[in-house]
Amino acid sequence: MAGLAADFAVLGLSEPLLKAVAAKGYRSPSPIQLQCIPAVLAGHDVMAAAQTGTGKTAGFTLPMLERLRHGPHARGGVVRALVLTPTRELAAQVAESVTAYGRYLDLRSDVVFGGVSANPQIDRLRRGTDVLVATPGRLMDLHQQRAMRLDRVEFLVLDEADRMLDMGFIRDIRKILALLPERRQTLLFSATFSSEIRRLATGLLLSPVQLQATPENRTAATVEQLLHPCDMASKPDLLCHLIRSNDWQQVLVFSRTKHGANRMAERLDKEGISAAAIHGNKSQGARTRALSGFKSGEVRVLVATDIAARGIDIHQLPHVVNLDLPNVAEDYVHRIGRTGRAGQSGHAVSLVAAEEHELLRAIERLIGNPLPKAAVPGFEPTVLSAPPLDLSGGRGRRPQSGGGGRGSSGRPGAPGRSGASSRDGSSARRRSRP
Repeated sequence: MAGLAADFAVLGLSEPLLKAVAAKGYRSPSPIQLQCIPAVLAGHDVMAAAQTGTGKTAGFTLPMLERLRHGPHARGGVVRALVLTPTRELAAQVAESVTAYGRYLDLRSDVVFGGVSANPQIDRLRRGTDVLVATPGRLMDLHQQRAMRLDRVEFLVLDEADRMLDMGFIRDIRKILALLPERRQTLLFSATFSSEIRRLATGLLLSPVQLQATPENRTAATVEQLLHPCDMASKPDLLCHLIRSNDWQQVLVFSRTKHGANRMAERLDKEGISAAAIHGNKSQGARTRALSGFKSGEVRVLVATDIAARGIDIHQLPHVVNLDLPNVAEDYVHRIGRTGRAGQSGHAVSLVAAEEHELLRAIERLIGNPLPKAAVPGFEPTVLSAPPLDLSGGRGRRPQSGGGGRGSSGRPGAPGRSGASSRDGSSARRRSRP
């Protein structure tokens, strides 16, 4: 396999997979792929710290498919490999990768998540699936309806395990683990190795190979970061000004709350800037249409909450804007990791009000350096000191701006995940902790 996939050939992948890699146009493995593919092919459990955009999906999908192709095909509801993801969008994204990399293999793959009818999923699963990508809640629902067997799973992958714990899926994960055979290969991927993740890994992984694609809690060097100080109430005006004056054509905007995301998208539309909101209260159809429109360029600005943005993978996304700073500093790394991916340059802008200074300090401590600051003429802050945002259990003051607002969460310092919830990972349905 000379040419595009030549560098992958040395990792031990077979001709059909190298052909699929070449068809995707990849020239050489990323650092996480260089580490992960040989470890998985050798049969090791893997615990990897890898942020979005590092190529981790191919890092586990390619060697998993390589090993599965040598075994008997799934029949009679059997699932051979199970990939768990926290959100619908990420599940769909991973499933697309499995299909693309397995296009020249005689393996069956499927994806299941909530927000859509379960009956077609049940019918497909009862035939057997070599690779199943699923959100925890829908998987448990389908298992209770005896749609599939999990007692012959050979591979278990927990993708974005930190987010699954944060969303309260620990109980579902433990129930799923109890259904799996003890003899299996387990791969765990997380943006950070928090204490909760390490506790989960204990007993789940057997002498795992530990990998780290990037320094823990560090932002990519390819992302240019900038902070614009402003008043809370002027954030919507400033965002509109930045998009227009810089002629940004594709912008992912993060709002702390679902209500704030809706209001900001409506405001942009009124200003003649095509926009859509994506969050857990949106139907699966609405979320799929918004994301498709954003990828195609029909939608210029996508306003998202942290939960809904998981799994959004836009090639060469140029701009990310934090309309509100996240309640948890680690989410800042996740957010700006949507741009500057795969070696491309990216641009991350944060609009920061005086009420958010404590959140800003937490982010700067986490990433190890202060964010560059530049006031925008005409939008300089008039409020230079203010009490910090009240982020406790919806008791905060009513948002004053048309942006993401002041947020409400189930506990102080937790990510703002307000509103209705669902079992598929579209929003936080529980607050249980490991």
